[in-house]
Amino acid sequence: MTPEVHVVTHPLVQHKLTLMREKDRSTSSFRRLLHEISMLMAYEVTREMPTQLIDIETPLERMQSPVIDGKKTVFVVIMRAGSGFLDGMLEVVPGARVGHVGLYRDPKTLGAVEYYFKMPQDMHERDAIVLDPMLATGNSALAAVERLKETHPKSIRFVSLLAAPEGLANFHARHPDVPVYTCAIDRQLNDHGYIVPGLGDAGDRIFGTK
Repeated sequence: MTPEVHVVTHPLVQHKLTLMREKDRSTSSFRRLLHEISMLMAYEVTREMPTQLIDIETPLERMQSPVIDGKKTVFVVIMRAGSGFLDGMLEVVPGARVGHVGLYRDPKTLGAVEYYFKMPQDMHERDAIVLDPMLATGNSALAAVERLKETHPKSIRFVSLLAAPEGLANFHARHPDVPVYTCAIDRQLNDHGYIVPGLGDAGDRIFGTK
């Protein structure tokens, strides 16, 4: 299976990403831009979402017209930075359910350690969209998707703001069946496992903790 990587090149997305990269960007501005980008990315990641026809009545006549079943979609947040993506996605798909995966990165091994996992019921009926702004080493994404697969969702897609080539390779070595949607694939990781040129630590910039 050939792994799928979708880079969202829409000018509005790229413009907002450039503003987010600036080191002097305020916390409130960074949050607002992430919210706006997540809404735009939601349109891309749900492009293939299945629809069904329902009977409605327009001011002129009755007709059949397509709708999506948002309740069959689950946004899976990789805590904590993934929560910055969530509100914008929910504005586009307000009926979606929300799951959470709590992971932290071991500072020595850079491996992902799970501390929380909560998903809606009947995941076998649902399409899962995993949210994490940074696909850096790929270890958190890899662990989250591996755990998520234990619930047997209908499908899984992974959404990130930025990705590193090393993270993509690591992720797709284990999960070639999971397409990745991102705004940019940056040059590489540095010695501390951060994406460069990147935009710093997304969680710290979202929550103003550094």
